Amino acid sequence: MTEEWTQTLGAGPLLAIAAAAIVLILFLVIKVRLHALLVLIVVSLLTAIATGIPAGMIVDTLVGGFGDTLGSVALLIGLGAILGRLIESSGGAKAVADMMVRVFGEKRAAFALGVTSLLLGFPIFFDAGLVVMLPIIFAVARRIGGKNLLLFGISGAAAFSVMHVFLPPHPGPVSATELYGANLGYVMILGLVVAFPAWYLSGYLWGKFVNKRIPMIVPALFGAKDDDQPENPPSAGTVIAILLVPILLIFLNTGLSALGSIGAVDADATWVQALTLIGESPVALLITALIALLVLGKFRGENGTALEKLVDGTLGPVASVILITGAGGMFGGVLRASGIGEALSDTLADLGLPVIVAAYVIAVILRLAQGSATVALVTSAGLMAPAVVAGDFGAIDVAAITLATAAGSVFAGHVNDSGFWLVGRLMGMDVKTTLKTWTVQQAIESVVGFALVLVIYLIF
Repeated sequence: MTEEWTQTLGAGPLLAIAAAAIVLILFLVIKVRLHALLVLIVVSLLTAIATGIPAGMIVDTLVGGFGDTLGSVALLIGLGAILGRLIESSGGAKAVADMMVRVFGEKRAAFALGVTSLLLGFPIFFDAGLVVMLPIIFAVARRIGGKNLLLFGISGAAAFSVMHVFLPPHPGPVSATELYGANLGYVMILGLVVAFPAWYLSGYLWGKFVNKRIPMIVPALFGAKDDDQPENPPSAGTVIAILLVPILLIFLNTGLSALGSIGAVDADATWVQALTLIGESPVALLITALIALLVLGKFRGENGTALEKLVDGTLGPVASVILITGAGGMFGGVLRASGIGEALSDTLADLGLPVIVAAYVIAVILRLAQGSATVALVTSAGLMAPAVVAGDFGAIDVAAITLATAAGSVFAGHVNDSGFWLVGRLMGMDVKTTLKTWTVQQAIESVVGFALVLVIYLIF
């Protein structure tokens, strides 16, 4: 319905409304202590009214933004929570934690977990990867002891963020690659060059730095308690094998999709469609959760009633995470529907900056304005694509411009980004702490990524 309405406000008033809305959210959550879910719904409604969205379209806009976000993350969070709780309650997380500490030592454990998250983050989306990996990350942090949440948590979350932003087959970089006409192979290679140093500086080193200044105890994830460990825990190898199931299934989906696009396999063949289906993230996590119920539950002697109660007890605590994440998507959806992105894009397009700098700056502004990194990346790439095509750039230059846009799209995620609420709630942080830790991490990731890409662009 929003296509039938045209925004008449200019970029200035829209930007002022968006800024006022963000300030109001921070005030109500931090000072008034009103629950984040209620705050986000109220401010989304007020923002929709202030930006002139017709009254008959407001509810559809709110529900649409909420539903679009939940459609992509609710199943992933729910199924990932079940998987994580099974791993934790069975003693599997402690088994993996003991193995990680034994192999890498306490001082290198956070680094090793971050590298592991980078590898897992290659095929699996940010939300799903974070939910699945956090029980392992938290178990290692508890095993080492102390108030070290941010060292382990920020390092792991940053790894998934870096891979999601810079590396195909994630949707943002793939879409930008297509819009710019970039070579996917070059984007992949340059993305790998950028990903590790971007994570090391913005995730691992930043996690170490902020952990010393804001020491926090590792929370009980998904309602889990530090109960006595079972007498027959699974081996670390069994848990790792289970965690590899969704990775392999998603890789299978990605590989078959790529082969189908170049005609190497018949994309319409029944067997291809069946294997592609089980490699979709929600289906892959569903299969993995069912396997975990059998291997970590039934086969270890747990009865059906106990497993049913465990699953039911897991879903209650994550309901808050899911609803607040959806409400964050609602607020971002209202900002997008208001037309602020298009207005800012049109204004910034006339700045006369070098193409690679303009692409980064536009992506940064759009990210700050409406929250979604993917929307900021795709919108910026669509806006800058004609200039890139007309510029007669080389293949490496176009790949660098693609990744510069990606770097801008992740800058300083805050209250209008559903990922901000997801990370904060999963790690048990309040809004102020999330702003001081995760928002800053996202800004560092963006700046470091752009600096590395710019060096590649200037050299080659």
